[in-house]
Amino acid sequence: MGFSVGSLKIGQGASLTLVAGPCVIESRQQALEVAAALVEMTRDLGMPLIFKSSYDKANRTSIRSYRGPGLERGLEILEEVREACGVPVLSDVHCRTEIERAARSLDVIQIPAFLCRQTDLLVAAARTGRAINVKKGQFMAPWDMAPVLEKIRGAGNHRILVSERGSCFGYNQLVVDFRSLVILRELGVAVVFDATHSVQLPGGLGHVSGGQRQFVPALAKAAVAVGVDGLFLEVHPDPDAALCDGPNSLCTKGLRELLEEIKEIDALTRRHVDTGKGTTREGNSERQAGS
Repeated sequence: MGFSVGSLKIGQGASLTLVAGPCVIESRQQALEVAAALVEMTRDLGMPLIFKSSYDKANRTSIRSYRGPGLERGLEILEEVREACGVPVLSDVHCRTEIERAARSLDVIQIPAFLCRQTDLLVAAARTGRAINVKKGQFMAPWDMAPVLEKIRGAGNHRILVSERGSCFGYNQLVVDFRSLVILRELGVAVVFDATHSVQLPGGLGHVSGGQRQFVPALAKAAVAVGVDGLFLEVHPDPDAALCDGPNSLCTKGLRELLEEIKEIDALTRRHVDTGKGTTREGNSERQAGS
């Protein structure tokens, strides 16, 4: 379950990793400024950081929505962030034809939740040898990620993170079942909790998605208390002016205080909780059958 991304160690008792950055690259300057701010915060806290931002959000609700600078320019900016700030970089890939180019620039390739069952995309990403962060689909049970992981491992890649980002609950609403974090860990992968997309209201504003960022701190702290290997947060200097996912993004100002609390909870969890154990779906079924 443990592996390296650059100089960072993830999983198997390594420090809690923060995966953070703006939802989408809006400009070179903003990406560098946000990355520098995150580096300063996490360095002071001794928290490993992977910078995340999308070069192309191909799954926006509206065709009129901003998608990003595109493949080439976006990857150039992410390369500059890595060079200037000394951190690994992550972005999501929506199309198999982009994977070879993306792998030359990215340390972690992210598979979007809506595409987590797409075999050709998973296999192509896995064959690059890059670490893979696959988002659990909002429509999937945690144990249904096992065949997804089999596709990646079957391509020879065992450097896998799985991100929980909430489950559909009626229309335009997501909820988080924290049992999922335990079940996913039992699949033998590093587990990440996406606290910002978990409060998203998909399509909730009609032409764009809404969100309830006021609940991000509570969900983030709850997930860390359960025990995770990484925490995924989308952050922005001015979320209300963000070009994508502003309603569920956190402001960089004030983020340090939340990370300090998270760090304390993580330290306590690691002392008192065996995050390698938990209740499986089969275990639940056996207990129910015998009760």
